[in-house]
Amino acid sequence: MILFPAIDLKDGKCVRLKHGDMATATIYNDDPAAQARAFEQQGFEWLHVVDLNGAFKGQSVNSAAVGAILKATKNPVQLGGGIRTLAQVEDWLDRGLARIILGTVAVRDPDLVRQACKAFPGRIAVGIDAKGGKVAVEGWAEASSLGVIELAKKFEGAGVAAIIYTDIDRDGVLTGINWDATIDLADAVSIPVIASGGLASIADIVRMTMPDAQKLEGAISGRALYDGRIDPAEALAILAAGPEKARER
Repeated sequence: MILFPAIDLKDGKCVRLKHGDMATATIYNDDPAAQARAFEQQGFEWLHVVDLNGAFKGQSVNSAAVGAILKATKNPVQLGGGIRTLAQVEDWLDRGLARIILGTVAVRDPDLVRQACKAFPGRIAVGIDAKGGKVAVEGWAEASSLGVIELAKKFEGAGVAAIIYTDIDRDGVLTGINWDATIDLADAVSIPVIASGGLASIADIVRMTMPDAQKLEGAISGRALYDGRIDPAEALAILAAGPEKARER
């Protein structure tokens, strides 16, 4: 079970949004590379990065910041936001990313996702961001008519490494992961699922160790880490100890 610390990039800085609204950005660190080093030093083994400007613009915008992050940490990094072509996928993987997250293009051009999975086995994730149960695209600015499970099933057997499922209504507001919807998705597909959006406290970390959540690959944490609501050492210890120790809490 992996806890992915998140670095969301806006104008070259680490920020957190509420409900994906760029106008609500809170700046937490002017130096994304330093933040990446800090997460590694705290014991995290992966890093989740989103180019927020890129997600809205449809092309990478915070390339310099991502490059600095890659130089600053030895941890594998997964990146999403504005990556819409095979050429962009290949370029980023060549620059040292472990995994690329495809979101909007998974809705607009699912065949491209399949091609990417074939070309780069084990290195392509699909980001499914939902509001009211329907998938949102273009940096969450537009709603589609697709349901979450409907979209996920399009990629069964394609070689997708993981699905990152975000409940937009919970993102950045510390109301807790939407465990019911996340676990329903994990039950519906064979692709590993990563929970995102709303992780709020150690209670959510304990919830990750419960039997019905064991099928998940992990969860992403942003604001709760930056605000100090979750102690990294405690969280990582709970996940390492497993469900029996978690029940003793």
